[in-house]
Amino acid sequence: MFTYEFLQAYWWFIVSLLGGILVFLLFVQGGNSLLFKLGRNEVERQLLVNSTGRKWEFTFTTLVTFGGGFFASFPLFYSTSFGGAYWLWMLILLSFVLQAVSYEFQGKLGNLLGRRTYQVFLVLNGFFGPLLLGAAVATFFNGSNFTVSKDAISAFSMPVISQWGNAAHGLDAFLDPWNIVLGFAVLFLARLLGNLYFINNINDEPLQGRFRHQLVVDAVPFLLFFLAFVIRTFAKDGFAVSPETGQVYMEPHKYWHNFIQMPVVAGLFLIGVAGVLYGLGKSVFCPEYRKGIWFAGTGTVLTVLALLLCAGYNNTAYYPSNLDLQSSLTLANSCSSFFTLKVMSVVSILVPFVFAYIFYAWRAIDKKKLTRKELAEEEHAY
Repeated sequence: MFTYEFLQAYWWFIVSLLGGILVFLLFVQGGNSLLFKLGRNEVERQLLVNSTGRKWEFTFTTLVTFGGGFFASFPLFYSTSFGGAYWLWMLILLSFVLQAVSYEFQGKLGNLLGRRTYQVFLVLNGFFGPLLLGAAVATFFNGSNFTVSKDAISAFSMPVISQWGNAAHGLDAFLDPWNIVLGFAVLFLARLLGNLYFINNINDEPLQGRFRHQLVVDAVPFLLFFLAFVIRTFAKDGFAVSPETGQVYMEPHKYWHNFIQMPVVAGLFLIGVAGVLYGLGKSVFCPEYRKGIWFAGTGTVLTVLALLLCAGYNNTAYYPSNLDLQSSLTLANSCSSFFTLKVMSVVSILVPFVFAYIFYAWRAIDKKKLTRKELAEEEHAY
């Protein structure tokens, strides 16, 4: 029989896995951020847009599923972060709405804004979407400004459990430079994945050369930002939780200790980083190689999964409060009821079938590589 603690850990794993898949699927945003840099004329830009346009719904759906999974399994996080840091989440949502509108309307007859305006919207989503998401995830390690008082649920006048500590409501995340560092790391990773996807998906000789050149351009800042964040995170004090009392306290090198004490998680992290580097390196040094997206994409999922597991497992507060340590959210104090988690776990059996469908649909869509000729003959081109 499953215990309550097992179900809490299980659902943190599911949420973390969805987070890893979401970051991989940000290759759509990364590719769009390079729309005007890689596409030097309208035909080339249409090739790029129609390439990412085949997959943008996967990213949007995964974002919604990630948020829904968090809401169902850890509702106190949902109400605290989504309800308190709403300006940050609203900006993220707005950038993805711009993406959806751009794909749907840029090719419509009689659109008043013109195709180029919608392409600019795609670039804005491609830049700000990954940057904002990366900054939001960084708060799992660096903390946010909120307080939680569960006793307030009985207050007649204002039964609100969570309170944000300032009027910035999430925008204060950008006052911590390390949140911005991870944001830029995610942005440049998304651009790398976007280029790797283009290499795999588009048959066009002039563009292929630009894709591989851009890999080198984006690889350097990605490595600098990513390594800086990881090294600093391993070196800093972390938000530990006493398993006996539930009290939150600061532990030196907590996240490094988590990796040492959880070798499986550390292994996932190292394999993931190796996969990203292999997919990137081989694509740069082997001009005919076109499958780097699969190694780098799988590596991205494993790396993000490991980082999120490190933030929540091993008696760690996954959403720490900088205003009141004891308000920090842990797997134990923020999860749904035992009954809810148990019922949801039965439903989660369907997840592999969903992944199988995505894999099937992906292969069917990409069965034929995108070319200028195919674009001219495509009835439903963006």
